[in-house]
Amino acid sequence: MSTVPTEINAAAIKNGAGEKHTPMMQQYLRLKADYPTMLLFYRMGDFYELFHEDAEKASRILGITLTARGASNGNPIKMCGIPFHSLDPYLAKLVKLGESCAICEQIGDPATSKGPVERKVMRVVTPGTLTDADLLPEKAERPLLAVCMISQRKIVTTGLAWLSLASGALKLMEFSGDSRTVGVRLQQELERIAPAEILRGDGADLGDLFADKEMAHTQRVPDWHFDVVGGHKALLDQLAVATLTGFGADGLGAAFGAAGALLRYAQSTQGRGLQHVRSLSTESENEFIGLDAATRRNLELTETIRGQESPTLFSLLDHCRTAMGSRMLRHWLHHARRDQVVARARHAAIGALAASDTSGALAATLGQVPDIERITTRIALLSARPRDLASMRDGLQQLPALRRSVQHCFIAGEASLLAAVHDALATPDACLDLLTRAVAPEPAAMVRDGGVFARGFDAELDELRGLSENAGQFLVDLETRERARTGIANLRVEYNKVHGFYIEVTHGQTDKVPDDYRRRQTLKNAERYITPELKVFEDKALSAQDKALVREKLLYEQLLADLAPHIASLQTIAHGLAQLDTLTALTTHALQHNWSAPQLVAEPCLDIREGRHPVVENQIERFIANDCCFSDERRLLLITGPNMGGKSTFMRQVALITLLAYIGSYVPAASATIGPVDRIFTRIGATDDLAGGRSTFMVEMTESAAILNGATEHSLVLMDEVGRGTSTFDGLALAWAIARHLIDASRSFTLFATHYFELTQLPESHPSAANVHLSAVEHKDSIVFLHAVQPGPASQSYGLQVAQLAGVPQGVIKAARKHLARLESQALATTPQLDLFALPCVEPAAEDDTAGDGAPAGSALLAALAAIDPDALTPRQALDQLYQLKRLSA
Repeated sequence: MSTVPTEINAAAIKNGAGEKHTPMMQQYLRLKADYPTMLLFYRMGDFYELFHEDAEKASRILGITLTARGASNGNPIKMCGIPFHSLDPYLAKLVKLGESCAICEQIGDPATSKGPVERKVMRVVTPGTLTDADLLPEKAERPLLAVCMISQRKIVTTGLAWLSLASGALKLMEFSGDSRTVGVRLQQELERIAPAEILRGDGADLGDLFADKEMAHTQRVPDWHFDVVGGHKALLDQLAVATLTGFGADGLGAAFGAAGALLRYAQSTQGRGLQHVRSLSTESENEFIGLDAATRRNLELTETIRGQESPTLFSLLDHCRTAMGSRMLRHWLHHARRDQVVARARHAAIGALAASDTSGALAATLGQVPDIERITTRIALLSARPRDLASMRDGLQQLPALRRSVQHCFIAGEASLLAAVHDALATPDACLDLLTRAVAPEPAAMVRDGGVFARGFDAELDELRGLSENAGQFLVDLETRERARTGIANLRVEYNKVHGFYIEVTHGQTDKVPDDYRRRQTLKNAERYITPELKVFEDKALSAQDKALVREKLLYEQLLADLAPHIASLQTIAHGLAQLDTLTALTTHALQHNWSAPQLVAEPCLDIREGRHPVVENQIERFIANDCCFSDERRLLLITGPNMGGKSTFMRQVALITLLAYIGSYVPAASATIGPVDRIFTRIGATDDLAGGRSTFMVEMTESAAILNGATEHSLVLMDEVGRGTSTFDGLALAWAIARHLIDASRSFTLFATHYFELTQLPESHPSAANVHLSAVEHKDSIVFLHAVQPGPASQSYGLQVAQLAGVPQGVIKAARKHLARLESQALATTPQLDLFALPCVEPAAEDDTAGDGAPAGSALLAALAAIDPDALTPRQALDQLYQLKRLSA
């Protein structure tokens, strides 16, 4: 529970309906009117207070006590508060839940203010505009995105602009089509970019796009903020250029509108310009390998299917020693470029690092480098703290060692990725010199605490510090001199907060007091005096600390301003460090786990030898490596085999190896040769979407539709158990038709896992399809999975054996075996399935080989066998059953 600030106590809040608000509440309501949808944190002394609905909401979310003070129209004014020094943890919790907060500070002097202290909202914190280290996830970006849609003659042009405020990266994208096509595309791009906050116009009709509760927090802003002409001018002003041609942004329209709204919103939240936003990149539809939400989820790139952070591909590869490197690695995993040149350059860099054996030394040095990227942003926004600057200084001192290590990995004059990184890590001598001279070796956490600047940086500050720090010695020297001058042996020079400095003399010695002593206080046994010399020192000493703090604040503001010209070079260094850290991490993992360099070629193929699942191989003792071969003549593999045999693992490992090759990593395989890839699709697992009103089968068909509509001959498709959510014949018919479409129309490289054994006949009519299976061995009633991919179809699914392994009660397993035998016998007695998995046909019985009821003797014998439960028979009953079977077979 917060202590009620004295300002509320002194405000003399009036009770009673219809009475006016106090001046303080009038001030609060004026400020709140500018931020109606945000929580307003109103600074009052040592607390931030919230009132009315804000207080009720914050109290509920944060678990802090709700109280009340005064009344408005006869109703108590609800209030809750938090100490000012504890703000960040509460903000972090609120922002994580999608709340936006306005932070109102006292900017006036309480000692000189008449009425309420002057206040102003100094910053706005929203999910997409975070820069504070305490509020941001260390290894992920939280971009702000704006959407602008322009309709003309049934064609919708959609412009996207997104900004990572913590790094200063600003990007644009634009695409057109009919409303349905644009809606699907927009959904895909939002899944890829993963914004923390989305800006949309008041009148924008985006349908049900933002109805999903998992979608980012959305913010409505006036439609006129999305003006295309105004947005174009805002970009020119922000980048300080006369044309956007150099950024590849010619011909855009809606994207400019989105950028204008984005920049206006971001600037308003920070209360100042965005001087660290100095570059722009324009992304196109064909730049990255497409990964929809289902694929990202099924491949578990950065989050498991259950929503956990580990074990994932990212957690496996993240040997990065800096947060910058971890964020870049995450970005690479979600933004693999189709351009093979980019991946080949990274492969070459990893090879050079591995050959030079410098990855260990680089990792050790990188471990001493702070998050220069985000510190640079805080410098630009004037929110950097003293220890940020100290960390920056210490990190920049590591650049020469890093450059020397990198230089050993490439030949001088070589145009390689490592050469570019080497050039980016040039030490900014002027910036480093300024930080070294200015910042103390171990500065205080906050400027208000003092002790930020190094000695010798500012003479005035050193003098003020000297007065404050040397007060004790001055008093000792003064006491010694005064005892000698007055002859008063017990004279003391002391200090207290009420009366300041004084000279104390007992009553028995007051006749020795010199004429220049002035009485300050009379006590029972002593008199206290002040002298002109002591008064002068007192004035200096008591004000020195306050003056030193004021001086440090002024110097700190000037220091941040002096660092501003170095922002561009610091951003270049941060990017180079992130690249080096990511490449070093991938090299380390490749060496530790025997990964190999993939070959990216222009011809359509996917040839993986002894491939392994990168995550699973680290979770089990012995992983069985398998091959996967696609070519222009072999485009679909029908995968059969038992449940738990490894079909899904095999399929996922092929996709992950392909993705790893295109992000520029080595891969878990003896060798891998991979051709062009534009998209990776997956249809794996059985999940429903109850909140969206979709059944498991509807989700399955929706994902299948997306694959069939989007896959091309350069796509990699993973289809697992399609059609299992409906009746057998419906499911089989759908699976057959989907497989044929992928073979004939899409011509994608497809891994198609199924338990519909009828589909294994497809290769007979479609030569580009082939059968493979995951092997297993049955021993009595148990099963051993070999996890090896072999040519040809499987013989059976081993469903009962897997159920037994899962712990299904033994009685259920026995009943299932009986029913299975009955079904198989019925199939034999009628029309057998005409496929590779039909049971051997029974020879027709002779005309005179019948039982007494006219039924074939073989059928009667099978029926009798099926009815027997050997485990339930006594010895006598078993013997009787044997005689009966003997009679039937006679």
